[in-house]
Amino acid sequence: MKARNTGPDGVLLLDKPAGLTSTRALARAKRALGSMKGGHTGTLDPFATGLLPLVFGEATKFSRFLIDARKSYLATMRLGEETATGDTEAEVSARRPVNADLGRIDAVLASFVGHQDQVPPMHSAVRIDGRRLYHLAREGLEVERPARRIEIGVLERVGFDGRDLMVNVECSKGTYVRTLAQDVGTALGCGAHLVGLRRTAVSRFRLDEAVTFEALEAAGSMDAARARLLATEALVVDLPRLDANAEESTRFMHGRVVARDARGEGADVAVFSPEGRFLGVGREAPGGLAPLRLMATAQTRVP
Repeated sequence: MKARNTGPDGVLLLDKPAGLTSTRALARAKRALGSMKGGHTGTLDPFATGLLPLVFGEATKFSRFLIDARKSYLATMRLGEETATGDTEAEVSARRPVNADLGRIDAVLASFVGHQDQVPPMHSAVRIDGRRLYHLAREGLEVERPARRIEIGVLERVGFDGRDLMVNVECSKGTYVRTLAQDVGTALGCGAHLVGLRRTAVSRFRLDEAVTFEALEAAGSMDAARARLLATEALVVDLPRLDANAEESTRFMHGRVVARDARGEGADVAVFSPEGRFLGVGREAPGGLAPLRLMATAQTRVP
């Protein structure tokens, strides 16, 4: 039986516009690329903009390596105003005077750098007892949410006009920047909510590498749009690499353990053929490297 053609394999770095959910952005990109199989690597809220890596075809098997990656943002926090959602999706519910000077602001921002526990907002996609929190919030309900361990690597002021505080944020997966804005406002004693969010980096991918929908759809042809894709192996560039010989490549692609000295049990390794073709990801196990995710199609390297 002939394999079903689901379209191209690869990674698209999209500059998502405001007003679109990540799911709708994915659907629009799939149409532009002629793809039937795609996914995203961590959502952006509809009002947020910036870098949204999308994966297509075989690349969907390796999306978790970006879902787990650290991310960077340019965030604008409006001090002195609070909303129920922590962002612009709700009306301002409280106003307070802003009396903090730059020294106080910088000290508060510095206090959030490091590991900490963060409680997910009610208006989020986290599931509690099988239901999304935002569904419960729309019913006027508030439930107890377990805190999650996160890490803020960078939180620094880049601008302040007396009301709007612009900050650079670099953080671990699972961090809610709107919750961070609320927490900063609480620490300053004036309240705050998020009025702007632009994702600037995911792992080593940067916003200046991304393409807008206008540029993608103005490419003139589907082939030209597909030329914007990065090779699937771009998702695993941070993993240790094994350049397998011919025998090892055959064993790996047939789902068999490749004998080698383990670097550390449980570690993931990107595996390549003698010709430099990406074969998939294996995991270190007793006795060698066990296949974890395999490429099912021939992979052509895309610049």
